[in-house]
Amino acid sequence: MRARRCASTRPGAWACASVALLLTVLAPGPTTAAGAPETSSGSAGAVQVIGRNWPVGTRPTVLRGWEPPATPYGPGHRGVDLAAAGGVPVRAVAAGRVSFAGRVAGRGVVSVELTGTGEPPLRTTYEPVRASVRKGDLVGAGQVLGAVEPAGSHCAACLHWGLLRGDTYLDPLSLLPPWLLNTGPSRLLPVLGVPLPEDSRRLEGREAEARRNGRSPESGR
Repeated sequence: MRARRCASTRPGAWACASVALLLTVLAPGPTTAAGAPETSSGSAGAVQVIGRNWPVGTRPTVLRGWEPPATPYGPGHRGVDLAAAGGVPVRAVAAGRVSFAGRVAGRGVVSVELTGTGEPPLRTTYEPVRASVRKGDLVGAGQVLGAVEPAGSHCAACLHWGLLRGDTYLDPLSLLPPWLLNTGPSRLLPVLGVPLPEDSRRLEGREAEARRNGRSPESGR
């Protein structure tokens, strides 16, 4: 109806076109806010990649990964096990509020609701931990929550790290950005004028052989 009126009113056609263009620009549509956190998909929806550090160490060994159960009460592994000796500090992977700090079935457990992660918020759990925080405490990323207890978990010398939204378990590794998840071997880049260790050892061997044969190492004769 609006289009027909615009077509029949030729002198005002340019005004109708301007209004239509304005409505198109202002119409709501899918947008992505600049600087919005990166997300990774999970069975309960997207998980914001807001982790700033591992709970223990810098790049701990993952002894056992996340194995989601087929049913709520089925077998599986509702978190990841990270290698950690007793007494190692346990740190919050992201900012939030401590929602629990106490003992469950004889094990020390700390749970942190992560700030700005929706409703219900994402919740990280850590066990076995001798807590140094209390329920209601605000914590920042990297802040110490306590220390790994030497015994009491389902694996020896490890920290069990979990992630939930409501009652749904998610993969806690989905909180970490790729640069933290990269566990490949470190490689030394060559520096101009400085030989690599293998080249140095090879050069030293040639020089030693040259000296034994009475030749000059520099000339090779």
